[in-house]
Amino acid sequence: MDAFFRTHTYLVEHTNAPVRRTLMDEIDWSDRMIGIKGTRGVGKTTFLLQYAKEKFDPRDRQCLYINMNNFYFQGRGIADFAGDFYHHGGKVLLIDQVFKQPDWSRELRLCYDYYPNLKIVFTGSSVMRLKEENPELNNIVKSYNLRGFSFREYLNLITGNEFAPFTLNEIINDHEHIVKKILPKVSPMKHFQNYVHHGFYPFFLENRNFSENLLKTMNMMTEVDILLIKQIELKYLTKIKKLFYMLALDGPSAPNISHLAQEIETSRATVMNYIKYLADARLINMIYPKGQEFPKKPSKIMMHNPNLSYAIYPIKSDRQSIMETFFVNTMWKDHKINEGGKPSYYIADNNKKFRICDAENSKTRYCSDTLYARYNTEVGKDNKIPLWLFGFLY
Repeated sequence: MDAFFRTHTYLVEHTNAPVRRTLMDEIDWSDRMIGIKGTRGVGKTTFLLQYAKEKFDPRDRQCLYINMNNFYFQGRGIADFAGDFYHHGGKVLLIDQVFKQPDWSRELRLCYDYYPNLKIVFTGSSVMRLKEENPELNNIVKSYNLRGFSFREYLNLITGNEFAPFTLNEIINDHEHIVKKILPKVSPMKHFQNYVHHGFYPFFLENRNFSENLLKTMNMMTEVDILLIKQIELKYLTKIKKLFYMLALDGPSAPNISHLAQEIETSRATVMNYIKYLADARLINMIYPKGQEFPKKPSKIMMHNPNLSYAIYPIKSDRQSIMETFFVNTMWKDHKINEGGKPSYYIADNNKKFRICDAENSKTRYCSDTLYARYNTEVGKDNKIPLWLFGFLY
């Protein structure tokens, strides 16, 4: 146990979270079982350590961080270890990458039943379906999603500002006033292109080639998150990767399922399942018309966030596609997004019609029943809203 506490102390003392994530204040930390899901590279480990740093002294043995990558846990279950920690005065156990442990959900249930004063906070892949696939956790786990940096978080990090998030209604109804508060402090347009290129994943701060690091992360999403968690045989990995590459090259568009099935030599049903897995892994987003959802064919598939588009070679994403990907990604956290029936149109929350368009395009015809998220501009007026401001939703 001492070795784990030494590692915990070192990691907490050397944790430097450049941006305090808004999720830290959204979680009800009084719950006994908290699951934090997220795609690779969004900072789940840092998030756990930052929580420990904020709530406990690094040498306080009431809190302990452990990682299931440690081979020690191949010979000892979570519940057994948690019991030892609990009986030595432990109060909060932080478990990273819980899905690496066999029977992890059953082990967590044992912890919940046997140690009533122990709080467990664990991280897992976005591919995991905590409650649907693990009924033993129903009614005891509170699940949250940690996303990559919003444009607001990125801007705060790069410029040293402390801009607060806004709700969608605030942005729609008060965007002119909001922008007037932001522009004297920073020019968002100077940083927006950098954000859509490399700002979503916190590891852009590391002294490594971002594109290579992102490609490595994308491969791990398919090789580990999808195959391991979904229990798919290794021989099917090349089919899943090829499918993802084909979807990426097509850009935001309606998938031709029959063509894709022929190309990767599998059935239409399997293609649809693979597409769902890629969406669960936060590699793509599936857009449906109102009232439709999986297992029906989506009306549009796009990359989950713009950074991914720039990592695919040859890069084919045009400006319009990148901007639409940004809009859908930033809205996805708290709002339902559906296909809007026309190119570049989307429906938010079943009742708000948006069009993503270029402010410099003089041929755009504006209608009073539509909200226009416009790029290539820092300001807006009435129903014309600068697109970058939607990056302040979280």
